[in-house]
This record gives sequence, structure tokens and C-alpha cells, in this order.
Amino acid sequence: MVNFQKVEEALEEAQGIAWDSCHKIYVLLDKEQVSIMRIYEYEYVYDTEDMSKEEMLDRLIEWYDDSCNLRFIQSIRTDYVEPNDGFEDLIEQFAE
Repeated sequence: MVNFQKVEEALEEAQGIAWDSCHKIYVLLDKEQVSIMRIYEYEYVYDTEDMSKEEMLDRLIEWYDDSCNLRFIQSIRTDYVEPNDGFEDLIEQFAE
């Protein structure tokens, strides 16, 4: 059973969520990341105007269940100095 506690905590400051419809699932921690995911043309991108934090959690669980075996959930925060430092694992690949 996968523990979604870190995901719930990240959603407290989330500005949106995104999924590539395969295995990359993100909690977007600032509006810039929401815009970036839309530019990258992710199939599913929702922000706080589209749904509540509770609805986001439900959607993330649904996406996770529907994803392939390589699935993970990360949070992303815009970091201009070290862009890769903006990522944090919430549920790592092969967590099950």
C-alpha cells in the first residue's frame, strides 16, 4: 500500500497538479510550474482555480492507480539557481 502522506502535505502549498498520462505525476508548488506544464503540453494540468486541494488529492490517487509501473509523484518548485533542486520525491518509482 502506497502512503500518500507526503503528497497531502505538498498539496497544502500546491498551485496545481499535472500528469503526462503515463507515469510522470507532479504536484506544482508555484504558478510558474503550472505554466511550464501547459507549455510542455502535458495532457492533464489543473490549478487551484480548477479544483480544490481535496479534489486534487483524489485526482492524484486516481492518476497513480491508472499509471504504468514506472509511476512516481514528485513536487516541483521553480528554482532559478539549480533547477533540479526544485524536485522532491513524494512517492518514488517502484514504491509498492
